[in-house]
Amino acid sequence: MNHLINNINEALQLEGIRESLKNGQFGIEKENVRVDYAGNMATTPHPGILGDKFQNPFITTDFSESQVEMITPPLHSIAEVHGFLETLQDVISENLTDELLWPQSLPPLLPQEEEIPIAKFGEKGTHKEKYREELANRYGKERQMLSGIHFNYSLTERLERKLKKASNWDGDLESFREAIYLKMVRNFMRYRWMLIWLFGESPISDPSLKMKSLITGKKSFMSCGNAISIRNSSMGYRNIEEFFVDFNGLKDYKESVAELIESGKIIAGEELYLPIRIKFDEKSKKISHLEVRILDLDPFEKSGISKNRLYFTHLFLLYCLFTNESEKYNEKEQKIASNNQDLVACHGMNSELILPNSEGEEIYASKMLQDLLSDITNFVKESGLSTDSDYQGSLDEIADFIKNPDLRSSYKVKQRIIEEGFINFHLNKAKQYKEESEMSGFRFHGFEDLELSSQLLMKAALRRGVECTILDRSENFISLTQGEKTEYVMQATRTSLDNYSSVLMMENKLVTKKILEKAGIRVPSGFDYQDARQARSDFDLFEGKGIVVKPKSTNYGLGITILKENKNEEVYKRAVDIAFEHDGSILIEEFISGREFRFFVINDQVCGILHRVPANVKGDGIKSIRELVEIKNQDPLRGIGYRTPLEKIRLEEAEAMFLKEQGLSFESVLSKDKVVYLRENSNISTGGDSIDYTDDIHQSYKDIAIESSKALGVQITGLDMMIEDVDQPSTKDNYAIIEMNFNPAIHIHCYPYIGKNRQLNEKILDSLGF
Repeated sequence: MNHLINNINEALQLEGIRESLKNGQFGIEKENVRVDYAGNMATTPHPGILGDKFQNPFITTDFSESQVEMITPPLHSIAEVHGFLETLQDVISENLTDELLWPQSLPPLLPQEEEIPIAKFGEKGTHKEKYREELANRYGKERQMLSGIHFNYSLTERLERKLKKASNWDGDLESFREAIYLKMVRNFMRYRWMLIWLFGESPISDPSLKMKSLITGKKSFMSCGNAISIRNSSMGYRNIEEFFVDFNGLKDYKESVAELIESGKIIAGEELYLPIRIKFDEKSKKISHLEVRILDLDPFEKSGISKNRLYFTHLFLLYCLFTNESEKYNEKEQKIASNNQDLVACHGMNSELILPNSEGEEIYASKMLQDLLSDITNFVKESGLSTDSDYQGSLDEIADFIKNPDLRSSYKVKQRIIEEGFINFHLNKAKQYKEESEMSGFRFHGFEDLELSSQLLMKAALRRGVECTILDRSENFISLTQGEKTEYVMQATRTSLDNYSSVLMMENKLVTKKILEKAGIRVPSGFDYQDARQARSDFDLFEGKGIVVKPKSTNYGLGITILKENKNEEVYKRAVDIAFEHDGSILIEEFISGREFRFFVINDQVCGILHRVPANVKGDGIKSIRELVEIKNQDPLRGIGYRTPLEKIRLEEAEAMFLKEQGLSFESVLSKDKVVYLRENSNISTGGDSIDYTDDIHQSYKDIAIESSKALGVQITGLDMMIEDVDQPSTKDNYAIIEMNFNPAIHIHCYPYIGKNRQLNEKILDSLGF
């Protein structure tokens, strides 16, 4: 029924299909060898801080205890799956002590073969260890240390159904799925050499690396011609002999694999080292996805692969689906395809390379590349993918590589190895990437639109092997699952630990105030208003007094104005109006002197304390306040929307009003080293700086924070307290609780402007029982 499968090409003209081509399920598996700072393979056990390697679905080991494997879950976009992979890289790098992740598919400096440790999985994983021991006997441990990237892909069911209908398939959906996946596999096998020519990244091995020959059993140095990918060559990760299975039907495929197992030529299906694998669901036994296995690690990418390569690999698979093919993919064609892979892997840098086509005719590889590029370019136009900048951008890069082969990063890798040496070049890249990972430790790549606190909680979950599902992206609502346990969390700190009434009490500042007063805890005195006109008319009651005007129910410090002297009635009235813009009720309270501190309480424990310095700039005698703010806002730690540890300083009405009280404006030039504050309130959300005080504050204030959380019956809260002197014990009038927050940010405690990371993301997971 191949002619029916070829009919799906006509479906490219249908809008419902064209718009679905970018959709799918995407996943990545990646291996990296752990090394010390001299480039020697680490012989230490898999780090326990990375979770149980037998149960962690994201971080485990491959063949060796020294070989970390990263596994992303299936995700809906290439941007997300690439970001997830980069985040895994960050998490592992941050938690390695005196070790690095080797960024090359070919191994670093290896010890004697018997010293390469096979991965251990405990009593439950003895079958895994026995399988690895058999592989070591068959292929040698050194060969098992070759590492790479596997790209997983499946079509959406919606696209499958639309394609089935468009091609007039006369069978059921499952038989159609089998047919189109096998078609992708057959064409991938035919043209796979193109990906190796484009993306091969293992041209030279270290002189110390000697690999056991699969034919003679003797060890020798790994090198060949103008190699572009030794890993994908006949000397690389291969079966002892070349196996040709039947890809023309799923039944035939399974039977041919079963014959190899029964004959003892392979131990199990996973030992069949095909360039692309058909993967099956463990329960239903139906095809789940395809696994592309020929992508080398790219030493010039921290995550080992660029988004551009992923976009083109996806594009290549779609091309394999939609391009026509002959009736049968026979053994003769398989041998030609296999030979082409070997020729390109070993001689891909040879500009005069000649390859046989499917008919056995010898043609220059450059001509075959041009023809393939032309076909893929036409497919991109017909499919409408040319309107997508990501896919078109990846195709443009490929066109540049084919036009100018020296632009391929494999050339740059080879040149850098020649200049710096194999070990030094890759070691320097590994050190660079570890530093980059540590600098971006607050970020979950691919999910930067989430609040930073949510990103941090997800990163902590990932390290522990807790599966995280985003339920509502705009609301930062996620589920956390490990085994039979599931918890639902919103904005990182709204959890099942707190009941609904406690949250409502914290949300309502007036209710919070009354409950704390009843518990004998000091709060600011003042009045509450529901009528704006009445509040505006009460200027005389507060004239000349320090006051705070704030909405009754708000968060992030929005709508709050602090008037230390309150001498200007118009400024007072505007502060009232601003507060009413955020709520129908407001509070006008006495201004409490002292410094403000944020206490983060989890389960009756103070886990972090911050002093938040209001938004400020320091003069240089030349630049205006506006210019100084612009410069300070260029700090990469500052952003907008709680996705970086610090927020950008705003230049809005509240800041203008506060400067006006000081006789200043945005255009004022400050004298050298003069510090000016742009707001009185010190929220990080309004551009303030954070300084950790957890270990530098008197215990009596921590006790008050715990009493306050107990008074409202809350387990997670961010409590704001004004304190006169942190070194002196509390009295009835040298402190006051000014606010309790029901969804306090955790990122300010994890990444303070000054001070220690208090790991609140980890402590929240602890409190939830993960």
